[in-house]
Amino acid sequence: MRQVVMYKPGDVRVEQRPDPTIVEPTDAIIRLAATCICGSDLWPYRGAEPVDHQVMGHEYVGVVEEVGSEVRTVKVGDFVVGSFWASDNTCEICRAGYQAHCVHRFLMGTLGTQSELARVPLADGTLVATPGRPDPDLIPSLMAASDVLGTGWFAAVAAEAGPGKTVAVVGDGAVGLLGILAARQLGAERIIAFSRHADRQALAREFGATDIVTERGDAGVEKVKALTGGLGAHSVIEAVGTQEAMMQAIHATRPGGHVGFVGVSHDVAIPGDQLFMSGVHIHGGPAPVRRFLPELIQLIWDRTIDPGKVFDLTLPLDRAAEGYQAMDQRIATKVLLTL
Repeated sequence: MRQVVMYKPGDVRVEQRPDPTIVEPTDAIIRLAATCICGSDLWPYRGAEPVDHQVMGHEYVGVVEEVGSEVRTVKVGDFVVGSFWASDNTCEICRAGYQAHCVHRFLMGTLGTQSELARVPLADGTLVATPGRPDPDLIPSLMAASDVLGTGWFAAVAAEAGPGKTVAVVGDGAVGLLGILAARQLGAERIIAFSRHADRQALAREFGATDIVTERGDAGVEKVKALTGGLGAHSVIEAVGTQEAMMQAIHATRPGGHVGFVGVSHDVAIPGDQLFMSGVHIHGGPAPVRRFLPELIQLIWDRTIDPGKVFDLTLPLDRAAEGYQAMDQRIATKVLLTL
Protein backbone atom coordinates (compact mmCIF):
# COMPACT_ATOMS: atom_id res chain seq x y z
CA MET A 1 0.00 0.00 0.00
CA ARG A 2 0.97 3.66 -0.31
CA GLN A 3 1.77 5.43 2.95
CA VAL A 4 3.11 8.85 3.96
CA VAL A 5 6.45 8.78 5.76
CA MET A 6 8.27 11.76 7.27
CA TYR A 7 11.98 11.05 6.91
CA LYS A 8 13.07 14.20 8.73
CA PRO A 9 11.74 17.74 9.26
CA GLY A 10 10.50 19.11 5.95
CA ASP A 11 11.01 15.78 4.15
CA VAL A 12 7.70 14.02 3.47
CA ARG A 13 7.46 11.12 1.03
CA VAL A 14 4.84 8.64 -0.14
CA GLU A 15 6.21 5.14 -0.45
CA GLN A 16 5.13 1.55 -0.74
CA ARG A 17 4.73 -0.22 2.58
CA PRO A 18 3.37 -3.67 3.46
CA ASP A 19 -0.38 -3.93 3.83
CA PRO A 20 -1.45 -4.14 7.49
CA THR A 21 -2.73 -7.43 8.85
CA ILE A 22 -4.76 -8.52 11.85
CA VAL A 23 -2.38 -8.75 14.82
CA GLU A 24 -4.82 -9.03 17.74
CA PRO A 25 -8.30 -10.59 17.62
CA THR A 26 -9.72 -7.16 18.54
CA ASP A 27 -8.24 -5.49 15.42
CA ALA A 28 -9.96 -4.33 12.25
CA ILE A 29 -8.47 -3.42 8.87
CA ILE A 30 -10.07 -0.53 7.02
CA ARG A 31 -9.61 0.80 3.51
CA LEU A 32 -9.52 4.54 3.81
CA ALA A 33 -11.94 6.70 1.86
CA ALA A 34 -10.00 9.82 2.89
CA THR A 35 -7.36 10.98 5.31
CA CYS A 36 -5.88 14.37 6.13
CA ILE A 37 -3.02 16.39 7.56
CA CYS A 38 -3.34 17.66 11.13
CA GLY A 39 -1.94 20.87 12.52
CA SER A 40 -0.09 18.72 15.07
CA ASP A 41 1.73 17.02 12.18
CA LEU A 42 3.46 20.36 11.59
CA TRP A 43 5.37 20.20 14.88
CA PRO A 44 7.75 17.46 13.63
CA TYR A 45 7.62 18.91 10.10
CA ARG A 46 9.04 22.16 11.50
CA GLY A 47 11.59 20.40 13.69
CA ALA A 48 9.85 21.17 16.98
CA GLU A 49 9.54 17.43 17.68
CA PRO A 50 11.98 14.66 16.76
CA VAL A 51 11.12 12.63 13.68
CA ASP A 52 12.99 9.89 11.82
CA HIS A 53 11.26 7.86 9.09
CA GLN A 54 7.93 8.15 10.94
CA VAL A 55 4.70 6.97 9.34
CA MET A 56 2.24 9.82 9.53
CA GLY A 57 -1.45 10.47 10.14
CA HIS A 58 -4.01 9.71 12.84
CA GLU A 59 -7.34 10.75 11.26
CA TYR A 60 -9.32 8.29 9.19
CA VAL A 61 -12.63 7.21 7.72
CA GLY A 62 -13.23 4.23 5.49
CA VAL A 63 -14.73 0.82 4.91
CA VAL A 64 -14.01 -2.21 7.06
CA GLU A 65 -12.23 -4.89 5.03
CA GLU A 66 -11.40 -7.43 7.72
CA VAL A 67 -12.08 -7.94 11.43
CA GLY A 68 -10.46 -10.03 14.12
CA SER A 69 -12.27 -12.97 15.69
CA GLU A 70 -13.35 -10.99 18.77
CA VAL A 71 -14.77 -7.92 16.99
CA ARG A 72 -18.52 -7.62 17.47
CA THR A 73 -19.74 -4.04 16.91
CA VAL A 74 -18.50 -3.44 13.35
CA LYS A 75 -18.47 -5.77 10.38
CA VAL A 76 -16.93 -6.04 6.95
CA GLY A 77 -18.51 -3.49 4.63
CA ASP A 78 -19.35 -0.93 7.33
CA PHE A 79 -18.31 2.67 6.71
CA VAL A 80 -16.65 3.77 9.94
CA VAL A 81 -15.16 6.77 11.70
CA GLY A 82 -12.57 6.34 14.43
CA SER A 83 -10.70 8.42 16.96
CA PHE A 84 -6.99 9.22 16.91
CA TRP A 85 -6.73 7.28 20.19
CA ALA A 86 -7.82 3.66 20.02
CA SER A 87 -9.66 2.72 23.22
CA ASP A 88 -11.57 -0.24 24.60
CA ASN A 89 -14.49 2.04 25.61
CA THR A 90 -15.22 -0.28 28.55
CA CYS A 91 -12.62 0.54 31.21
CA GLU A 92 -13.54 2.81 34.11
CA ILE A 93 -11.81 5.82 32.52
CA CYS A 94 -13.61 5.29 29.22
CA ARG A 95 -16.97 4.93 30.95
CA ALA A 96 -16.33 8.30 32.59
CA GLY A 97 -15.96 9.80 29.11
CA TYR A 98 -12.18 10.08 28.85
CA GLN A 99 -11.35 7.51 26.19
CA ALA A 100 -8.15 9.37 25.27
CA HIS A 101 -6.84 8.14 28.63
CA CYS A 102 -8.12 4.57 28.33
CA VAL A 103 -6.02 2.13 30.33
CA HIS A 104 -5.46 0.18 27.09
CA ARG A 105 -5.22 3.18 24.75
CA PHE A 106 -3.20 3.04 21.55
CA LEU A 107 -2.09 6.09 19.57
CA MET A 108 -3.12 5.69 15.95
CA GLY A 109 -0.34 8.00 14.81
CA THR A 110 2.20 5.29 15.59
CA LEU A 111 0.58 3.11 12.91
CA GLY A 112 -0.03 5.96 10.47
CA THR A 113 -3.33 6.59 8.71
CA GLN A 114 -2.14 8.75 5.82
CA SER A 115 -2.29 5.54 3.85
CA GLU A 116 -4.52 3.35 1.73
CA LEU A 117 -5.16 0.82 4.50
CA ALA A 118 -4.94 0.99 8.28
CA ARG A 119 -5.04 -1.41 11.20
CA VAL A 120 -7.30 -0.19 13.99
CA PRO A 121 -6.67 -1.81 17.38
CA LEU A 122 -9.54 -2.19 19.85
CA ALA A 123 -11.98 -1.87 16.97
CA ASP A 124 -15.13 -2.39 19.05
CA GLY A 125 -14.28 0.52 21.30
CA THR A 126 -12.74 2.79 18.68
CA LEU A 127 -14.80 2.59 15.49
CA VAL A 128 -18.33 3.92 15.03
CA ALA A 129 -20.29 2.88 11.96
CA THR A 130 -22.30 5.44 10.04
CA PRO A 131 -26.03 4.75 9.38
CA GLY A 132 -25.13 3.66 5.85
CA ARG A 133 -22.74 4.44 3.03
CA PRO A 134 -22.34 8.23 3.07
CA ASP A 135 -22.85 10.45 0.05
CA PRO A 136 -19.43 11.55 -1.24
CA ASP A 137 -20.00 15.15 -0.14
CA LEU A 138 -20.36 14.01 3.49
CA ILE A 139 -16.96 12.33 3.63
CA PRO A 140 -14.97 15.53 4.43
CA SER A 141 -17.25 16.28 7.37
CA LEU A 142 -17.04 12.69 8.65
CA MET A 143 -13.28 13.00 8.23
CA ALA A 144 -13.31 16.09 10.44
CA ALA A 145 -15.17 14.15 13.14
CA SER A 146 -12.18 11.81 13.54
CA ASP A 147 -10.14 14.55 15.21
CA VAL A 148 -10.56 18.28 14.65
CA LEU A 149 -14.34 18.40 15.12
CA GLY A 150 -14.21 16.08 18.12
CA THR A 151 -11.31 18.06 19.55
CA GLY A 152 -13.03 21.42 19.02
CA TRP A 153 -16.18 19.97 20.56
CA PHE A 154 -14.30 18.74 23.62
CA ALA A 155 -12.67 22.16 23.98
CA ALA A 156 -16.08 23.82 23.99
CA VAL A 157 -17.43 21.29 26.51
CA ALA A 158 -14.34 21.67 28.72
CA ALA A 159 -14.81 25.45 28.60
CA GLU A 160 -18.47 24.93 29.55
CA ALA A 161 -19.77 26.82 26.53
CA GLY A 162 -23.54 27.03 26.61
CA PRO A 163 -26.65 29.21 26.65
CA GLY A 164 -26.06 32.74 27.90
CA LYS A 165 -22.28 32.35 27.72
CA THR A 166 -19.71 34.47 25.94
CA VAL A 167 -17.03 32.24 24.42
CA ALA A 168 -13.63 33.41 23.16
CA VAL A 169 -11.53 31.20 20.89
CA VAL A 170 -7.75 31.50 20.78
CA GLY A 171 -6.48 29.99 17.52
CA ASP A 172 -8.03 30.16 14.06
CA GLY A 173 -6.80 26.84 12.74
CA ALA A 174 -9.16 23.95 12.04
CA VAL A 175 -9.62 23.06 15.72
CA GLY A 176 -10.31 26.64 16.75
CA LEU A 177 -12.77 27.11 13.90
CA LEU A 178 -14.61 23.94 14.83
CA GLY A 179 -14.54 25.00 18.47
CA ILE A 180 -16.60 27.98 17.25
CA LEU A 181 -19.03 25.64 15.49
CA ALA A 182 -19.28 23.53 18.66
CA ALA A 183 -19.86 26.54 20.89
CA ARG A 184 -22.68 27.67 18.65
CA GLN A 185 -24.27 24.21 18.65
CA LEU A 186 -24.02 24.17 22.44
CA GLY A 187 -25.99 27.40 22.56
CA ALA A 188 -23.38 30.09 23.26
CA GLU A 189 -24.84 33.58 23.07
CA ARG A 190 -21.69 35.36 21.87
CA ILE A 191 -18.54 33.95 20.28
CA ILE A 192 -15.37 36.00 19.94
CA ALA A 193 -12.81 34.67 17.45
CA PHE A 194 -9.17 35.72 17.56
CA SER A 195 -8.02 35.83 13.93
CA ARG A 196 -5.86 37.91 11.61
CA HIS A 197 -6.69 36.06 8.39
CA ALA A 198 -9.60 37.19 6.24
CA ASP A 199 -10.48 33.72 4.92
CA ARG A 200 -10.50 32.22 8.40
CA GLN A 201 -12.47 35.15 9.77
CA ALA A 202 -15.12 34.53 7.11
CA LEU A 203 -15.38 30.83 8.02
CA ALA A 204 -15.42 31.71 11.72
CA ARG A 205 -18.44 33.94 11.13
CA GLU A 206 -20.11 31.22 9.05
CA PHE A 207 -19.61 28.77 11.91
CA GLY A 208 -21.09 31.20 14.45
CA ALA A 209 -18.58 33.85 15.53
CA THR A 210 -20.25 37.14 16.43
CA ASP A 211 -17.06 39.18 16.93
CA ILE A 212 -13.54 39.12 15.46
CA VAL A 213 -10.50 40.29 17.43
CA THR A 214 -7.28 40.73 15.46
CA GLU A 215 -5.09 41.67 18.43
CA ARG A 216 -3.04 39.10 20.29
CA GLY A 217 -1.49 38.80 23.74
CA ASP A 218 -2.29 41.53 26.25
CA ALA A 219 -3.89 43.69 23.54
CA GLY A 220 -6.21 40.82 22.61
CA VAL A 221 -7.13 40.28 26.26
CA GLU A 222 -7.99 43.95 26.66
CA LYS A 223 -10.18 43.83 23.56
CA VAL A 224 -12.13 40.87 24.96
CA LYS A 225 -12.58 42.66 28.26
CA ALA A 226 -13.78 45.76 26.43
CA LEU A 227 -16.38 43.59 24.67
CA THR A 228 -17.53 42.03 27.96
CA GLY A 229 -17.93 44.99 30.28
CA GLY A 230 -14.43 44.57 31.68
CA LEU A 231 -15.09 41.05 32.97
CA GLY A 232 -13.70 38.71 30.32
CA ALA A 233 -15.37 35.75 28.63
CA HIS A 234 -17.22 33.04 30.53
CA SER A 235 -15.56 30.36 28.40
CA VAL A 236 -12.28 30.42 26.48
CA ILE A 237 -11.00 27.77 24.07
CA GLU A 238 -7.21 27.49 23.67
CA ALA A 239 -6.44 25.72 20.39
CA VAL A 240 -2.79 26.57 19.73
CA GLY A 241 -0.49 25.05 22.35
CA THR A 242 2.01 27.88 22.91
CA GLN A 243 2.84 29.89 26.01
CA GLU A 244 1.39 33.08 24.54
CA ALA A 245 -1.86 31.36 23.59
CA MET A 246 -2.32 29.76 27.01
CA MET A 247 -1.71 32.97 28.91
CA GLN A 248 -3.95 34.89 26.53
CA ALA A 249 -6.70 32.33 27.18
CA ILE A 250 -6.34 32.48 30.97
CA HIS A 251 -6.23 36.27 31.10
CA ALA A 252 -9.23 36.60 28.74
CA THR A 253 -11.36 34.46 31.09
CA ARG A 254 -13.40 36.09 33.83
CA PRO A 255 -12.99 34.90 37.43
CA GLY A 256 -15.04 31.75 37.83
CA GLY A 257 -14.91 31.11 34.10
CA HIS A 258 -13.52 28.09 32.27
CA VAL A 259 -10.60 27.51 29.90
CA GLY A 260 -10.79 24.46 27.64
CA PHE A 261 -7.32 23.77 26.24
CA VAL A 262 -6.68 21.34 23.41
CA GLY A 263 -3.67 22.85 21.64
CA VAL A 264 -0.79 20.35 21.86
CA SER A 265 1.34 22.06 24.50
CA HIS A 266 4.92 22.97 23.65
CA ASP A 267 7.00 24.58 26.40
CA VAL A 268 3.92 25.90 28.19
CA ALA A 269 4.45 26.82 31.83
CA ILE A 270 1.74 28.65 33.79
CA PRO A 271 3.14 30.90 36.54
CA GLY A 272 1.63 29.72 39.80
CA ASP A 273 0.88 33.19 41.11
CA GLN A 274 -1.02 34.15 37.96
CA LEU A 275 -2.99 30.91 38.01
CA PHE A 276 -3.77 31.35 41.70
CA MET A 277 -5.04 34.89 41.27
CA SER A 278 -7.00 34.23 38.08
CA GLY A 279 -9.82 32.31 39.72
CA VAL A 280 -10.43 30.31 36.53
CA HIS A 281 -11.05 26.63 35.90
CA ILE A 282 -8.69 24.91 33.43
CA HIS A 283 -9.48 21.60 31.77
CA GLY A 284 -8.39 19.92 28.57
CA GLY A 285 -5.69 17.80 27.00
CA PRO A 286 -6.05 15.08 24.37
CA ALA A 287 -9.69 15.02 23.29
CA PRO A 288 -11.80 11.96 24.06
CA VAL A 289 -13.21 12.06 20.53
CA ARG A 290 -14.85 8.65 20.90
CA ARG A 291 -17.21 10.10 23.53
CA PHE A 292 -18.71 12.46 20.98
CA LEU A 293 -18.58 10.41 17.77
CA PRO A 294 -22.15 9.01 17.78
CA GLU A 295 -23.64 12.48 18.27
CA LEU A 296 -21.31 14.17 15.78
CA ILE A 297 -21.87 11.53 13.10
CA GLN A 298 -25.63 11.97 13.43
CA LEU A 299 -25.39 15.78 13.22
CA ILE A 300 -23.34 15.40 10.05
CA TRP A 301 -25.61 12.68 8.63
CA ASP A 302 -28.64 14.90 9.19
CA ARG A 303 -26.74 17.80 7.56
CA THR A 304 -27.22 19.91 10.67
CA ILE A 305 -23.51 20.85 10.63
CA ASP A 306 -20.92 20.97 7.86
CA PRO A 307 -17.48 20.84 9.52
CA GLY A 308 -15.89 19.64 6.28
CA LYS A 309 -15.67 23.29 5.23
CA VAL A 310 -12.40 23.53 7.19
CA PHE A 311 -10.75 21.59 4.36
CA ASP A 312 -9.72 24.32 1.95
CA LEU A 313 -7.29 22.23 -0.08
CA THR A 314 -7.83 18.71 -1.43
CA LEU A 315 -4.96 16.69 -2.89
CA PRO A 316 -4.40 13.05 -3.83
CA LEU A 317 -2.36 11.04 -1.33
CA ASP A 318 0.62 11.01 -3.69
CA ARG A 319 0.88 14.81 -3.30
CA ALA A 320 0.93 14.77 0.49
CA ALA A 321 4.25 16.67 0.57
CA GLU A 322 2.54 19.62 -1.14
CA GLY A 323 -0.16 19.51 1.49
CA TYR A 324 2.35 19.72 4.33
CA GLN A 325 4.04 22.64 2.63
CA ALA A 326 0.73 24.44 2.11
CA MET A 327 -0.23 24.11 5.75
CA ASP A 328 3.24 25.05 6.96
CA GLN A 329 3.12 28.24 4.89
CA ARG A 330 -0.49 28.92 5.98
CA ILE A 331 -1.66 28.74 2.38
CA ALA A 332 -4.15 26.13 3.56
CA THR A 333 -6.02 25.77 6.84
CA LYS A 334 -6.39 21.99 6.55
CA VAL A 335 -5.63 19.58 3.75
CA LEU A 336 -7.81 16.62 2.79
CA LEU A 337 -6.00 13.71 1.11
CA THR A 338 -8.01 11.57 -1.24
CA LEU A 339 -7.41 7.97 -2.26
